[in-house]
Amino acid sequence: MADTMHVLEKNPNWKGRRGPVVLVIMDGVGYGKYEEGDAVKASRMKYLDWFTANCPHTKLKAHGTAVGLPSDDDMGNSEVGHNAMGCGRVFAQGAKLVGESIANGSMFAADTWKKLVKNVNDKGSTLHFIGLVSDGNVHSHIDHLKAMITQANKDGVKKLRVHALLDGRDVDPTSALNYITPLEDFLAGFAGVDYKIASGGGRMYMTMDRYNADWSMVERGWKAHVLGEGRKFESATKAIETYRAEIPGVLDQDMHEFVIADASGKPVGTIEDGDSVIYFNFRGDRALEMTRAFETPAGGDLPFDRIRVPAVEYAGMMEYDGDAHVPAQYLVNPPSIDRTMGEYLTKTGVKLLAISETQKYGHVTYFFNGNKQGKFDEKLEDYIEVPSDVVPFEQRPWMKCAEITDKVIEAIKSGKYDHIRLNYPNGDMVGHTGVFNAVVCSMEGMDLQLGRLKAAIEEAGGILCLTADHGNSDDMYEHAKDGSVKMDKASGEPKAKTSHSLNPVPGIIYDPEYKGEYDNTKLNDGLGISSWPSTLMNLMGYIPPADYDKSIINMK
Repeated sequence: MADTMHVLEKNPNWKGRRGPVVLVIMDGVGYGKYEEGDAVKASRMKYLDWFTANCPHTKLKAHGTAVGLPSDDDMGNSEVGHNAMGCGRVFAQGAKLVGESIANGSMFAADTWKKLVKNVNDKGSTLHFIGLVSDGNVHSHIDHLKAMITQANKDGVKKLRVHALLDGRDVDPTSALNYITPLEDFLAGFAGVDYKIASGGGRMYMTMDRYNADWSMVERGWKAHVLGEGRKFESATKAIETYRAEIPGVLDQDMHEFVIADASGKPVGTIEDGDSVIYFNFRGDRALEMTRAFETPAGGDLPFDRIRVPAVEYAGMMEYDGDAHVPAQYLVNPPSIDRTMGEYLTKTGVKLLAISETQKYGHVTYFFNGNKQGKFDEKLEDYIEVPSDVVPFEQRPWMKCAEITDKVIEAIKSGKYDHIRLNYPNGDMVGHTGVFNAVVCSMEGMDLQLGRLKAAIEEAGGILCLTADHGNSDDMYEHAKDGSVKMDKASGEPKAKTSHSLNPVPGIIYDPEYKGEYDNTKLNDGLGISSWPSTLMNLMGYIPPADYDKSIINMK
């Protein structure tokens, strides 16, 4: 009975197509608000411009409440964007769930919080917090950290350490001191206790790797946070000021490790047996590897030697992997996402392919499937991961878009698939570097691949849909409230913006063998990217579930 409930009903008026329906997610490619700093507009986008000029298209919301975030001031991100595009409805996401659990006190009333606090109080040990210290609200929020520190103090915790990862991607690229110095003051404001920052460094240098792309980042984080190994400073503020003086223009995200030490040179916050550790990022992709490092028993299989494995009570902010149940302990329940497009399609017998390179492979699979590891149907689904280069993205801005396209064209020509979804990471991963000319290169490299896909779709008689999960490359300069570009005083160049934008993203449909089943003169306006599942189901000849968000197209 359960299976038949998920089988889609066919649309009797659909006349069919020879080829597959292909969804292209141009990660981080939006419609810019400003001419200056819009690397998409600055690029020669022959094929994207052709699609925009010749195909029905609309602008889709990809941030804020449209993707389940607390407010429309919150930028979208790849995780929530792929959730929305995969499940066809908007679910309250990590930031909102954590904020609510703190506000209503449920986090602190739950067993995990109580257990970790009791552990350190009973043993006289240390409570550690590891995570991204900013208000970017993509992976974490500093207000969540402060609320937990305040509660720990109320609960009698005497010794507390923060291992502070610097952001510079979801916030201004050199804004670390806006968070770190006030945090040091905040910690010093608790009387009669020992609360300090113990270690830290840039998020793209240490700790926050994802998809097993570069475990050396995790190793660097482990050495600094756990072992207290690394360059030593008297304070985190001093560390940041020193690195900036030594390496002018260094971005927060790339800053090397710092370990805070006392006057004798001894690290103030190594992680020891009997301590409690909370990884306070709520987003899962960049939390899983450090979680594995803490949860794998001594002698267990890991890509690096931990040297020493302390016996601690470890918890994540959320359950980062709902299928593998990682971590074993967490503070807030993640969104429960069910009845995703992938589940409906496979129950209906649709053969599909999901493909990207390592950097976004988890997005077109795990996140697209509602934070579900694995496949719904081994026989009907194929997943392909093209290994990413482990180099700074500005040095290879084309990334693996050509290799991804090679495999997609092969898949289109094979005739095996009814639906193919792919992600080109270029606009996002290169966009985060802040290097404008590299982003232009990444866009033009991707655009060449759109041309190849166009030809393949025409030959096969399929349908090509173009979109993005959020903006980024469309907004590469910091702007003042009056719209003027902020200038970097040291270089005299425009100040680079490395975070996602709040801009809308494309909703484009190219249907070369259009047969009149829907209105191709105008697509629906004002919708979010969660409208893609209904749209794709329409274009495959199915009637979407009644509670899915409205389709971009109007069926006749």
